[in-house]
Amino acid sequence: MPTLIRLEDASIGYGGRALMSGISVSVESEDFLAVVGPNGGGKTTLLRTLLGTLPPVAGACSSVEPLGVGYVPQRDHVDALWPLSCGDVVSMGRVPGIGPWRRARSEDGEAARRALARVGLDSLWERSFGTLSGGQRQRTLIARALASEPALLALDEPTNGMDPSAELSAMDLLRDLHGAGGIAVVMVSHRLEAVANYARRLAFVDKDQGLWKVGPLEEMLRPDALGRLYGRDVVVRQEGGRRFVYPVAGGDER
Repeated sequence: MPTLIRLEDASIGYGGRALMSGISVSVESEDFLAVVGPNGGGKTTLLRTLLGTLPPVAGACSSVEPLGVGYVPQRDHVDALWPLSCGDVVSMGRVPGIGPWRRARSEDGEAARRALARVGLDSLWERSFGTLSGGQRQRTLIARALASEPALLALDEPTNGMDPSAELSAMDLLRDLHGAGGIAVVMVSHRLEAVANYARRLAFVDKDQGLWKVGPLEEMLRPDALGRLYGRDVVVRQEGGRRFVYPVAGGDER
């Protein structure tokens, strides 16, 4: 599959100071890569570097041109008191393609409505964004990212703060969007349980341990790789057709 983005022997960080070094990773067309690690471990820094909004301290970052990216920020970074309708928020995703001093065209409105339908909220076009539930607001933000018809959907902690049912619903939505084809997904999460049944590849990152490892899902769910991430023994179990990851209580610290 064509490579959309590639980091080669990169150091990531801020202000010329590297938080982590030796990072090589690529994102292919229709890939599903989940970046997992603790809070403050460097996941968002890595995502920003991949997306080109943060230059690497060293090494190279390359991407196809032009690369259409739909970005979904952390939900708690978006003001729920916006005096906007659900449709208004989704339509924001068309703004970069419209350009300055131009009016939205009929096809922009149609694309926004299609995006909202893809996340199952087409009946809420006129609903105030502030009255939506947390899960509905997240779906609206995903629809805003989809409205630009991107090749890559990038999400920063998309299930953060959700209850288990809403988290499962959000991950099922991402699986369905990815499964429909035509889009790659890169997401970061501190919850391995949220992505172990969905991603094709996992990357573990923790700047405090100097940990960077990326590979296919089955390889990354092995006890040795998981033990390094969690600092203790880990068990992976299959229950009801789903994977569950259990750090062993009272396990030896590593």
